[in-house]
Amino acid sequence: MAEYKLTTPLTDEDVEKLKAGDIVYLSGVMYTARDAAHKRIVDLILNGEEPPFDLKGAVIYYVGPTPPKPGEPIGSAGPTTSYRMDPYAPILIEHGLKGMIGKGKRNQAVKESCKKHKAVYFGATGGAAALIAKAIKKAEIIAYPELGPEAVRRIEVEDFPVVVINDVYGNDLYEEGRKLWEQK
Repeated sequence: MAEYKLTTPLTDEDVEKLKAGDIVYLSGVMYTARDAAHKRIVDLILNGEEPPFDLKGAVIYYVGPTPPKPGEPIGSAGPTTSYRMDPYAPILIEHGLKGMIGKGKRNQAVKESCKKHKAVYFGATGGAAALIAKAIKKAEIIAYPELGPEAVRRIEVEDFPVVVINDVYGNDLYEEGRKLWEQK
């Protein structure tokens, strides 16, 4: 396992060097979106319309943050369970998405899309929402404000800590970790 510091937007070269289990500190711009926003974004794409942000090289963080305290850019911002985005992720990956951040397993279609189109799924630590929020330096709603916490936000991050769960080679940290545990 290696450690990397990467800046968004991510490139093919960035994600090709990552392997399941690697620790990555992301800096730059990311976007927040959960299932309701994902459905709307995919509907736009399927209707030949532009999504609310450029997907090329983008990273989406699956989060519905709490309201910020005065003077803070965002409230508590822990990852949400990723499988709810599985029906939409392959289309977004096909259109340039390079990274997704959440918690929990992904389905085979998402893993295959990551391999085919060179994207990665990162895990963020559940239960560390307040700590994760400290890596978010700026946040603004850019689409679907009526969704409240699930609105799409453009966030600026500095050394946002994640672990590679699914890489471009088809590796899955959850499966590999279980195999190692069963061998012991």
